[in-house]
Amino acid sequence: CPCVPAQDAMMDNRFATALVIACVLSLISTIYMAASIGTDFWYEYHTQSPAENVSEAGRSIWEEFVSKEADEKTYTDALFRCNGTVGLWRRCITVPKNSHWYSPPETDMTTNCISFSLSDQFAEKYIEPGNHNSGTDFNRTYLWRLQFLLPFVSIGLMCFGALIGLCACACRSLYPAIATGVLHFLAGLCTLGLVGCYVAGIELLHRKLPLPEDVKGEFGWSFCLACVSAPLQFMAAALFIWAARTNRKEFTLLKAYRVA
Repeated sequence: CPCVPAQDAMMDNRFATALVIACVLSLISTIYMAASIGTDFWYEYHTQSPAENVSEAGRSIWEEFVSKEADEKTYTDALFRCNGTVGLWRRCITVPKNSHWYSPPETDMTTNCISFSLSDQFAEKYIEPGNHNSGTDFNRTYLWRLQFLLPFVSIGLMCFGALIGLCACACRSLYPAIATGVLHFLAGLCTLGLVGCYVAGIELLHRKLPLPEDVKGEFGWSFCLACVSAPLQFMAAALFIWAARTNRKEFTLLKAYRVA
């Protein structure tokens, strides 16, 4: 039948378009996820007069902030007072350059950061932050650990899915695209879990350490990138699975038509 080749071409073009769109969405979501992990603006604190706050306390705030013995309450208080930002890997505060207790407040500000060590990421959180005798807060402890692990699991799943997709291209088959879609779906769940864990952790922390009256806290653009990445992963997963399943179904029907 002369219409069969045209139908094959139409089917190939449709599935190829879906796969291209899915690959673009996957690439964008991976870039967004990697950028969110590598930046320090998951949560931001804004205070009205950070320079005056630092001048009152001298350099002790910075020294305590960077100290290896700094506990959760110590560095959180510094974040409150010094326009701090928190990422998954680092915490940062904004301080005047060369500030001393005897010098007037400076307007020339600099942002200094310190990384969370691996032991910090898996350290216990306490019911009363800073009080080691108050007992372990299991909710916050496991939320913090999950928000550290889940983004790497998400990126790993997408990279593995991309590898399967390359193998599918080499084999000229759409069937492995189902596995790629499933992996992207699981990656989306991990990213969504990461966002939920981070929001819950911040809310629980602020119940323990309420924000001062002159301090405002808000989620930053790094957090927003992770929020955008999750639906992109789900859309890519849906397109991969749809293309593979629909192609298989129509190929079976077409084969039966040709035999008939």
